[in-house]
Amino acid sequence: MSVSYVKSSEYPSQCPADGLPEYAFIGRSNVGKSSLINMLAGNDKLSKVSGTPGKTKLINHFLVNGSWYMVDLPGYGFAKTSKGERQHYSAIITRYIRERERLTLLFVLIDVRLEPQRIDLAFIRQLGEYGVPFALVFTKADKVSGRKQQSNVELFRRALLEMWEELPQMFVTSSEKKMGGEEMLRYIEHVNSSLQTL
Repeated sequence: MSVSYVKSSEYPSQCPADGLPEYAFIGRSNVGKSSLINMLAGNDKLSKVSGTPGKTKLINHFLVNGSWYMVDLPGYGFAKTSKGERQHYSAIITRYIRERERLTLLFVLIDVRLEPQRIDLAFIRQLGEYGVPFALVFTKADKVSGRKQQSNVELFRRALLEMWEELPQMFVTSSEKKMGGEEMLRYIEHVNSSLQTL
C-alpha cells in the first residue's frame, strides 16, 4: 500500500482538486486518531502521534495508492484550548464536512472504554442534519475487556437507535494490536467500487 502526504489546508477550496474520493477521520481529542491513520497506512510516522490533544490543526490529505485520500481532521471538544481556538477548529471542521463535495465518508472515532458521551452523540446528530455519510470506529479496544467493549458498543447502538432508523457501519479497532484495520480498508474498497459503478 502506497500512502503519501499531499498537503494541509484550512479551507475546502484549498484541498486537492483532482476529484478523488475522500475518507475523513475525526473524533474527540486524544481518541487515537493519528494512531489509527498510521495503522491503516502501515506507517507509524505518517500522522503525528501525541499525548497532547489538539495537534492536528488543519485538514491533512494523504494520497492512498494514487486513487483515494485519507483526510485527517482536527478533533472536536478540546478541553485545554481557549474558546477562540475551539471556535476556529470547529469552523474548519464544519466547512469541510458541509462544503467538501469529494467527502465520501466520515469515520467518527469513539473511545470504546467509555459509555456514550453527550459530545459524540451531539456531533453525530449534527452529521444527520447536514446529511453527511459516516461510519463509527471504536478505538483502544486493547485497553478494555471484551465484555466491556461489547457493553459500550451496545449502549452506543441503543443511543443511536433513538435518533436513527438505520445504524451506520461500525468497526472495533486497536492500533496497538493492529486490530480492525483490514476490515476498514476492505470497506473503503467496497465503497470505492460502488462509486465506480454509479
